Amino acid sequence: MDILGQIHEALQYAFIQRAIIAGCFMALGCSFLGVFLVLRRFSLIGDGLAHVSFATVALALLLQAQPMIVSIPLVGLASLLILKLNEKAHVYGDAAIGLVSSFGIAIGVIIASTAGGFNVDLFSYLFGNILSVSGLEVWITIIISSLVAFVTGLFYHDLFAITFDEEYAQVSGIKVRLVNRILILLTSFIVVLGIKIVGTMLVSSLIILPAISALQITKSFRATIALAGVFAIISVIIGVFASYVMNLPSGATIVMVNFVFFIGAFLFHKMQRR
Repeated sequence: MDILGQIHEALQYAFIQRAIIAGCFMALGCSFLGVFLVLRRFSLIGDGLAHVSFATVALALLLQAQPMIVSIPLVGLASLLILKLNEKAHVYGDAAIGLVSSFGIAIGVIIASTAGGFNVDLFSYLFGNILSVSGLEVWITIIISSLVAFVTGLFYHDLFAITFDEEYAQVSGIKVRLVNRILILLTSFIVVLGIKIVGTMLVSSLIILPAISALQITKSFRATIALAGVFAIISVIIGVFASYVMNLPSGATIVMVNFVFFIGAFLFHKMQRR
């Protein structure tokens, strides 16, 4: 069977349809936030929160609860803790991220050990498996990604202002702390969605790669967000089908497609400068 035939066959399966829908909505959420986080040099917060989500997934499995439902509030609290450490305890941003993420990994390992060691479910969240997304998880992904898009649009001008000049934004009357909390909370929600799709080890790449690829090509801020969304969605679609056709891990395949887009965008940028 040729590749088009295999893709047509794949589309007949409900799990492939769920993977594409959930992946595209999550990719959109990542691209909306990724540009703000990358430009503010805060992109590694996705990695830190992903480590915290490892602990929350371990806790959810121990309690036999739905991991997303347990992870969303706890990872949200961890994101606020990172901000507090940065603002009140005068801990640098990267150090605060490292502190909280190390604590999250340690707690996760202790919980897993207490529960009798790692099991298959916990490993699936480490490396992700978009093909196993359930119907409930698809709906949660649609709702949260739509919420991220709506809130980002609502606070677009405030987010734009603090991204380029936080002090000027504060003088202009923008509630910088509130906007920072909104940005960080939305990021925590997106990270929780991503752990099922590409896993805690790779989720930050979905936030960073589409954004930096788009930044290589575009000059307008809005165009950068739009192009990052295009890169992210196409990466998910190609990644899902490639993983099905070539029997590869879906999360890692999606990330590799994102890398290809980055290399292409980088070369395009180099050619434009000549």
